[in-house]
Amino acid sequence: MISPAHAHDPDRILDSVTIEVEAGKIREFARATMSSDYVYTDCAAAADAGFEQVLATPTHVVVAGHHRDQKGFVAALGLAIDRVVVGSVDWEYQRPLIAGDRITGIRRVVDDVTKESRRGGSMRLVTLETSWVDVGGNVVVTQREVLIEKGKK
Repeated sequence: MISPAHAHDPDRILDSVTIEVEAGKIREFARATMSSDYVYTDCAAAADAGFEQVLATPTHVVVAGHHRDQKGFVAALGLAIDRVVVGSVDWEYQRPLIAGDRITGIRRVVDDVTKESRRGGSMRLVTLETSWVDVGGNVVVTQREVLIEKGKK
């Protein structure tokens, strides 16, 4: 975890977490996102598509949020959580995730700026990037998210 003194420094590591990509959790995500593609739930369908195991859904790495110290990361960034909204999240895959993968996500602050909003006042934009690497050290997924802290009213 970074200290508040370094919270605004780009490229500082914010946190790190390791997760197992579990078939049961993949099924839960597929059901929650109403996916109809059987590569997420059926080993035979995944094998027919060329995968060794069921394929993880595109947003699967969000499960890491359950394993992170969310209060600590908010405090380290000095954010007022009651004024924070998620502006955007995107994922760039180098290869598909499959059940059985073990990945480690290293989350960094890549940008932290305060701007004037259109409605007057200010807003803080914090851009985070998590590089998810497999046991071989290869980047599998890059997740980018922008948090917006609205100014005080």
